[in-house]
Amino acid sequence: MPKMKTHRGTAKRFKITGSGKIRRRKQGGNHLRRKKTKRTRRMYSQDLPVSDADSKRIKRILSTG
Repeated sequence: MPKMKTHRGTAKRFKITGSGKIRRRKQGGNHLRRKKTKRTRRMYSQDLPVSDADSKRIKRILSTG
């Protein structure tokens, strides 16, 4: 069985922390940005944790072998 390749689209969207947790960005942060409030724009700059239900699937896609 060949090695499983890293899903490159997923690798660009998620980051794994040192403790093994997965962080993600919010969607929709760049589209129609001028009409959003400053508070909302600030909230888009923060990384959020991925839910436990999704993290197992994402880790499997990100694994390189």
